[in-house]
Amino acid sequence: MDTQPIKYSEAGKFEETRFEKIHNVIFDSSYQASIIVAQEIANLIKKKELLNSPCVLGLSTGSSPVKVYEELVRMHKEDGLSFSNVVTFNLDEYYPMNKNNLQSYFYFMHEHLFKHVDILPENINIPNGDVSSEGLQEYCIEYDRKIQELGGIDLQLLGIGRTGHIGFNEPGSHFNSRTRSITLDHITRVDAASSFLGLDNVPRKAITMGLGTVHAAKRIILLGWGISKASILKETVEGEISSFVPATCLQEHGNTTFILDKEASSELTRVKTPWLVTSCTWTETLKLKAVVWLSELTNRPFLKLTDKDYNNNGMSDLLIEEGSAYNLNIKMFNKLQHTITGWPGGKPNADDKYRPERSNPERKRVILFSPHPDDDVISMGGTFDRLVQQGHDVHIAYQTSGNIAVSDEETLKFAEIAKALNSNGANEIIESLKTKTGNEVDALEIRKLKGLIRRSESLAATRYLGLADSNVHFLDLPFYETGTVRKNNLSQKDIDIISNLIEEVKPHQIYAAGDLADPHGTHKVCLDAIFASLEELKHKDYMSGCWVWLYRGAWHEWEPYEIEMAVPMSPDQVLKKRHAIFCHQSQKDGVMFQGEDDREFWVRVEDRNRLTAKKYNDLGLADYAAIEAFKRYFF
Repeated sequence: MDTQPIKYSEAGKFEETRFEKIHNVIFDSSYQASIIVAQEIANLIKKKELLNSPCVLGLSTGSSPVKVYEELVRMHKEDGLSFSNVVTFNLDEYYPMNKNNLQSYFYFMHEHLFKHVDILPENINIPNGDVSSEGLQEYCIEYDRKIQELGGIDLQLLGIGRTGHIGFNEPGSHFNSRTRSITLDHITRVDAASSFLGLDNVPRKAITMGLGTVHAAKRIILLGWGISKASILKETVEGEISSFVPATCLQEHGNTTFILDKEASSELTRVKTPWLVTSCTWTETLKLKAVVWLSELTNRPFLKLTDKDYNNNGMSDLLIEEGSAYNLNIKMFNKLQHTITGWPGGKPNADDKYRPERSNPERKRVILFSPHPDDDVISMGGTFDRLVQQGHDVHIAYQTSGNIAVSDEETLKFAEIAKALNSNGANEIIESLKTKTGNEVDALEIRKLKGLIRRSESLAATRYLGLADSNVHFLDLPFYETGTVRKNNLSQKDIDIISNLIEEVKPHQIYAAGDLADPHGTHKVCLDAIFASLEELKHKDYMSGCWVWLYRGAWHEWEPYEIEMAVPMSPDQVLKKRHAIFCHQSQKDGVMFQGEDDREFWVRVEDRNRLTAKKYNDLGLADYAAIEAFKRYFF
C-alpha cells in the first residue's frame, strides 16, 4: 500500500522554490507541527489496521520527536488509537549501552511511548547495546533482514544532527550503508554531553541503521526544531548531495518531507532573503531586514547604498515603493538608531517619541526572569547594572535551581567544608558522592546542596551589582526538580509561581530569556511558563502598563533587524559585567552543559556583545565597545 502524506500545506507554510531540493513545510511552532505529524502516523496505523496488515514504523529519539510521541499517547488514551498492529524499528543505540541505563534509547522509547500504549513487546525492535562485539556484525545483518521480511518500513521518523547526520550516520557514511556499528563524531558527542552529564561520559560508538536502510523506507518525515539546526537544514535542503552531509541523500527520496519550525527554517533562502525568490509584501520589518542584508552583502553602511545596489539584488520593487535609495536609507538608518538607549528603563523628563522605552513612570518596577541562576548577568548584566544604578525597583527571579549544572567535584568541596564545620548531614553527602555511579540520580540532599551553591553564587553577583537580597527571588519551579537532564512537563503549579510574583510586584517591565537554543530546553520551558502567566494575567489593570523585553546572548544573539532596544556598554561596564559572571564560580572553567560552543560563557557573551556593536557600527551607527540587545514581546 502506498504511504501518502497528509496535506501539510493546509496547516503549515510551503512554497516551492528553485533553491530547494527537498519538500519542506514550515510551522509557527514545533508543538503545532508535532500534532500534525502524529496525525499522519495515526492515519497510517488505522489504514494498515483496516487491511489487517502490520504498520512498520521507523522511530527516532532525542528532543525532536518527544511531542509527537506525547500526542500519539494522548490519541491512544483519549481517542482509542491502537498500536496492536504496529511494529517498530528504532534508528540507533549507543554502544555499549545497557538497556536499563537512563541514557539508553531503550529507556527513552519506553518512557516516552511504549509503556503508555498497547504495542506488543515482541513488536518493539531497538538495537541492542549489550550484544557482544563478536556477534555485533551478524546482529546488524539480522536487524536489516527483519525489516525486509516485514516488507520494509512504511514510515520513518527522523531528526537531524548539526553534522547533518541522520541516525548515527556521521559525515562520510556511504549512501548504500546498512545497519552497522559506527564511531561517533566529536560534535555528536558534544551535543549529547548534557544528557550524560559531561562529555567524558558519552560513549564513543553506536549501532545505527545505515543510510541505505533509511532510504528504503516508503515514507520519510524529518523533524527540525530550533535555530541551532537552521544552518545544516539549509545545507541539506539547498546544497549538493554529499556524503559529508549525510542527510542530503534524502534529496533522492521521492516521498520525504522536512517539517520545520520558524527558527529551524530561518536560513532557507525563501525565509532569510525572500526577495531573491519571489515578489514581497514589504512590511517595515522586512524592509529593515532587507536593507541590513544588503549593507552586509555590499560591505557598505546604510547611507552609502545606491539605487544600483538595490536593483542588482532583487529589490527594485522596494525601491519603487520607497521612491529612492536615499529616502529608504535615511528611513532605515533612523529606525535602527532609535533602538539605541543608555536608559533601558526609560529616560526621565525626556521626549520618548523616538526612544524604545517610555519615560514614565520615572521609577519603574522591574522583574528580570533568569531561567538558570546566571543567565541574568551572562545575557544582560550591563542592562541589569543600568537599571539598578538608574534607581528602578529591580527584582531578580531565578526560575530554576540550576542544581544539575554543579559538578560532583565542586559539590564535594563544599560538603567537606561543611564537615569541617561540623554540619549535620555532611558525612552522608560525602559518602553518597564518593560512591555514586554514572547512572545514578543525585540524592535529595545532594541536589539541595548543589542548589545552595548556585544560590550563594547568585547572591554574590546581585550584591556586587548593588541589589538588595530582599529583591532576589528563588522560584525553584517544580518542572526542573527531577535530578536529571530530562525535566517534567510544565504544570499549572509552575505557572502559578510565576503569576504570584507578577501579582506581588505589578511590574512596568519584564525581562525574559528568549534564547531558545538552550541545549536541554530549560530556557524554552521557562519562557513558556512566563507566556502562560501573562495570558492569565493580561486582563488585570496593571498589566496594561507592563512591557516585556526578551533577551538573548548565552547561545545566540538577536540580529540587527530584530533588535528593538540596544543598550550600549562602555569598556568599564563590560569589565563589571565580567566580574558579575565570575561570581558564578561553579560554572567557570568546567561548564557541564557547554552546548555547541567550547568557549566559556563570559568569553562567548563578550564576543557576541562586541559583534552586535560592530554590526551597528558597520551599518553606519556609532562605535560602542559592546551592545546588549532586546526584542519586545506583545501579549
